[in-house]
Amino acid sequence: MSNAATPPGQEPRAPADESAGHGARHRALAAVRRRLGTARDGLRAAGPSLREASATFVPPTGAAEPLLAQAPKRWMRRLPYVIVLGFAAVLVPVTAQVLGSDYGVNDGLSGALGFAQAAPLLLAVSRPLLAWWIIFPANLIGAIAVLNDGAGRPSPFTAMAIVGYVVLCLALSLRETRRTVIGVWLATAVMSLVLAAPEASSDSQDTSVLMIVLSGAALLLGTLLRERGETRRRLVEQETISEAERARRTLLEERARIARELHDVVAHHMTVISVQADSAPYRLADVSDDVRGEFESIAVGARDSLSEMRRLLQVLRSEDTQDERAPQPGLDKLRQLVEATRRGGVPVELSLPEPTLVKEWAKVSPAVDLSAYRIVQEALSNVVRHAPGAPTQVSLSTDGRHLTVLVVNGPGAKPVSGLESSGTGHGLVGMGERVRLVGGSLDVGPLPDGGFRVAARLPVAEPPSPAEEPMPEPISEPISAEQSAQQSAKEPGPP
Repeated sequence: MSNAATPPGQEPRAPADESAGHGARHRALAAVRRRLGTARDGLRAAGPSLREASATFVPPTGAAEPLLAQAPKRWMRRLPYVIVLGFAAVLVPVTAQVLGSDYGVNDGLSGALGFAQAAPLLLAVSRPLLAWWIIFPANLIGAIAVLNDGAGRPSPFTAMAIVGYVVLCLALSLRETRRTVIGVWLATAVMSLVLAAPEASSDSQDTSVLMIVLSGAALLLGTLLRERGETRRRLVEQETISEAERARRTLLEERARIARELHDVVAHHMTVISVQADSAPYRLADVSDDVRGEFESIAVGARDSLSEMRRLLQVLRSEDTQDERAPQPGLDKLRQLVEATRRGGVPVELSLPEPTLVKEWAKVSPAVDLSAYRIVQEALSNVVRHAPGAPTQVSLSTDGRHLTVLVVNGPGAKPVSGLESSGTGHGLVGMGERVRLVGGSLDVGPLPDGGFRVAARLPVAEPPSPAEEPMPEPISEPISAEQSAQQSAKEPGPP
């Protein structure tokens, strides 16, 4: 017998029906939990990709450039279109359905408002301000349309209108200026407050404050992201300018260093000319007065040229640069250079031309002699820094007109820390400048086996003028370290 009385005209509820109702509710709640769990897992899985897109976001620069147009990956560039298309596809029919069924708006007006409030989101990717000029009056008309029939319902803005407008505000703030963003938010606040006044005494659920808060939050978030992207872009531009300036400064420093080194070579020849011209009248018999005057003129010109060159050289010398008083090295010092590199832990093999061709080195100009030595020195220094322990082959060959310097190393025998392996490429800049000044050609680059190659082709004598002979072509055919070793093995070793 039941303790509670059953109201007249109502059938008593059976315990089985109550159990069935509880079971249905539990199943519904379980289904909702599963959907929420699936959505949560999806957000977690997409989290790294979304963070990557946010980290690489750069504000658009063109008038109609889409959002994320400068993203490095294709899916990032298409992501804004996918998002707004999804919102528009959902909001257009849902807005028309809610306005017609819940607020009593006629079918034609509800369909037009649903389209006008959501479809322009497709423009928000490239022209968000134009989309705002369409959606803003559509929201105003829609809010006026639901004022009379919004009792007990969200009013004056439906939930769909708020969602679409927030998405629009986010897209707009990602590319418009701060003044435009403030103007949009003020217009939204004025519209919301004016439409909220008639609803003050009704029992409707006022959504005007919600519209003001959410639109302001979206505008603020987008503005912060845009300014962060602009700051990152300015930093990248500044780093690019700084790197170019560093390369230019290094090139100028290398030119000054080359000039200081060549000073000793030129000074030696000018001094010899001056001494020979001064002593010629005493060493030679029967020197006429005219010839004696010519020798004196030559000696004076040599001394004046030497003095002028020394004065000009002072411009190239900085206050903290010590004068290099030791004789400049040349090809005759290559053996000592290779031995010093071997003691540093790098197995270096030196291959020189045949003894019958070594005499051709006497024809090498002092500038080429010094440049060839410096190129080998810089190449071996790069091996020590970036590929310690790598087998290295240094070979020199000449055909009587050109001197070919080839330095090939394999991959490093032991790993190098990031600080040691990071280079600026300024050593290669110096090589290129030296080769250019003597009229040669330079080819550098990595090898397929992980090694590196430096190949320089220098004229033995003074470089010809462009009218006499064209510049030698650079060595561009890639070779491996094994091929270089085989080529050098055919040549006899050092005498």
